[in-house]
Amino acid sequence: MSDEHVALDLLLVAFEGTDPLRTRVHRVLSALPCEVQRDFTEDPRFCIRPLTRKSSCETLLAFPAPDGSVSRCVVLKKRLASCSLAFGLYVIAHELAHAYLRNGPWQQFADPEEAADALAASWGFDKPASWF
Repeated sequence: MSDEHVALDLLLVAFEGTDPLRTRVHRVLSALPCEVQRDFTEDPRFCIRPLTRKSSCETLLAFPAPDGSVSRCVVLKKRLASCSLAFGLYVIAHELAHAYLRNGPWQQFADPEEAADALAASWGFDKPASWF
């Protein structure tokens, strides 16, 4: 198994026992460009996890670092496992795009929501017409 696969698997530890959500998150992460994957796997301030009733109030974020970098945490509802595949993959990619862009602009898109949609689409995850 390559180092890249091991690093992606480490990001998914919190998703053990959440299939098909884990499979969907893995599918999106694996489809991202290598530089985006590295940005996530090499950043100790990045995390991705499922939202659970038990841990909904336990999302811990690191304090800002001396260099000004901040935590990037993506928390996904388990409902993304039961919606349509296209919608679930899109939402996961959209939220990862926010994390990658640090909720900022991208190309000609100044609005963070439009930027995240456009970046997710560039990764192959277009916003579907329906979610069910």
